[in-house]
Amino acid sequence: MRRWLISVFVLLAVMTVSGQDAGRPVPRPNEQTPAFSSAAELVAVHVTVTDRRGAYVTGLLRDAFRVVEDGTPQRIDVFSGEDSPVTVGLLVDSSGSMRQDRDRVIAAATAFAERSHPNDEIFGLAFNELVRAALPASAPFTNDPRVFRVALAAAMGALGRTAMYDAIRSGLTYVAKGSHPRRVLILVGDGGDNASIATFDQVLKEAQASNAAIYTVGVIDPLEREADPGLLRRLAQATGGASYFPRHVNEVEDVLREIARDIRHSYTLGYVSSNTARDGGFRRIRVTVSDPIRRSLVVRARDGYRAGGPSQGE
Repeated sequence: MRRWLISVFVLLAVMTVSGQDAGRPVPRPNEQTPAFSSAAELVAVHVTVTDRRGAYVTGLLRDAFRVVEDGTPQRIDVFSGEDSPVTVGLLVDSSGSMRQDRDRVIAAATAFAERSHPNDEIFGLAFNELVRAALPASAPFTNDPRVFRVALAAAMGALGRTAMYDAIRSGLTYVAKGSHPRRVLILVGDGGDNASIATFDQVLKEAQASNAAIYTVGVIDPLEREADPGLLRRLAQATGGASYFPRHVNEVEDVLREIARDIRHSYTLGYVSSNTARDGGFRRIRVTVSDPIRRSLVVRARDGYRAGGPSQGE
């Protein structure tokens, strides 16, 4: 069974699929939370390792990592070192509250693409009360910063209300269609939502059931009553990403460059859980790293995952 699951994971990693039409609304997700896919039977854990000064620790091998799920050690079946290509999506708030910041955010997203791995698969979703894919179905991903900039600018209207939760759900579906086993979403917004079909609890469950790491960039207007930075922090913590809160929109470009650097210095571990129940329960994960030269290390990884099954949609 373990070999079969890993074979499915590898097979899906080399498949190519189509995405949404550029500039057209992505279908709004329904109320049913999807179960773990067969590829997600192999649990992916994105791990960032730094020393106490914040410098990335590179060159670690598989044997340096240990994964414990609910107190039980797990065998690492798949290991990817730092600077492996990823499938990555930028989810950008294009509601009326972002009107003044539109051009700066587009420039920041372009800077991110320029700093990314040359073999990354990049896509963009712009959201107000609708969620719009930036790239066409014929070419749902790109690694060309110029193509990405033009497509994202065309998709961003900077008007209307905010359906952030629906955008995250659409992003989780879209990123799963990529060919790279390493998957990342980057959300740029204020954490507010006033137009989604989905709820935050549904989105959190789907994020926990996904193998994607979520980074959040909170562009918070102090006068915006619906902004919720706490939700942005929780999404990042649950998936092994990180949250950033620049003091001014001019700093978003530097933040996205830092995220690109963080992604390129992260490891990915994959394992098939020794707990075979697919009951929708939450499994807590702890990752530790042994340093061959005995440095004191700081490890960032997802705090757990949801194991799929009927209870996921509850």
